[in-house]
Amino acid sequence: MAARIQIPSIAKRGEIVEVRVLIQHPMETGYRRDDVGRVIKRNVIHALSCRYGGEEVFRADLSSGIAANPYIQFYTVAEASGELEFTWEDDEGKLGSERQSIQVSA
Repeated sequence: MAARIQIPSIAKRGEIVEVRVLIQHPMETGYRRDDVGRVIKRNVIHALSCRYGGEEVFRADLSSGIAANPYIQFYTVAEASGELEFTWEDDEGKLGSERQSIQVSA
């Protein structure tokens, strides 16, 4: 599961920054059927979190109501230079993670 993450590479301390996350995932609801009529097993990302400087700054509990390749947007405050670490898990227990750095100036 790959993800595209967009955050500003540079921000001023105290600035509110926009964070955009697009995760490549089929998000199967469990209601569709394949070509021969068998139900396609439910498999959705059910948890997404973001840690900034080791502290959780965002968490989302997702469900089958979210479209394939989920897009999440949220805001956080730039406090210090470091990494934002994103982790997610789907119904099959597969884990995904990505990191993105931000440089914060005074």
